[in-house]
Amino acid sequence: MTERVLVIQGHPDNRRKHLCHALAEAYAEGAEGAGREVRHIDIASLDFPLLNSQEDWEEGEVPSSLKATQEAIEWAQHLVLIFPLWLGDMPALVKAYLEQVARPSFAFNQTEKNPFARKRLVGRSARVIVTMGMPAMVYRWYFRAHSIKSLERNILGFVGFAPVDETLIGMAGNMKPEAARKWLSKVRKLGERGM
Repeated sequence: MTERVLVIQGHPDNRRKHLCHALAEAYAEGAEGAGREVRHIDIASLDFPLLNSQEDWEEGEVPSSLKATQEAIEWAQHLVLIFPLWLGDMPALVKAYLEQVARPSFAFNQTEKNPFARKRLVGRSARVIVTMGMPAMVYRWYFRAHSIKSLERNILGFVGFAPVDETLIGMAGNMKPEAARKWLSKVRKLGERGM
C-alpha cells in the first residue's frame, strides 16, 4: 500500500490560486485523511537555472535549491504531478524542473554499453493531473494526448515510475463552481485511495 506521497504542483503562476493549486490541496487532503504521509513541492516557488548543455545535464551538479526535491522523490512511493496544459504541452517551468532533477546520476545509472539499462526510481507509481482549456476528450482522442504520453513514457517511465496514470480535466478556464467541486471531490478520492 502506498504510504508516502509527493504532490508536485506545477502551475507556473503562484501569485494567485488556480485550479491546479486546489487540485493539489484536494489530493493531499484525501491522502492525509487516509493516513498517508504527504510532502508538497510548488515548482514556481523554487529558484533554479535552465540547463544549457548536455555536458551540464550529465556531469553538472544539481542546483542546491533542488537537492531537497530529489530527496523527496527518492522518499516517495507515489508521485502526483499537477500542471496546466500550455500550447499543447507542460509549461516550460515544469520541463525545466524535470530536466534539472532527472539527471543521469539521480534518475538512472549510465553504463558504458547501455546508458538506459538501469532505472533508479523503480518501485514508485505516479499520477499526472492536467488541466486544459479544451475538452479533455478532444485532447485525448483528436490530439492523442501526445505530450502527456511523452511525459509518461519518455520521462517518468524512462526512470522507472510504473504504473503512471493520468487525469485530464478539460474546459478548466470556463469551469462552473459546481463542476470544479466535482473534480476536487474526484481528486480527493484518488488521494484517499493512493492512486
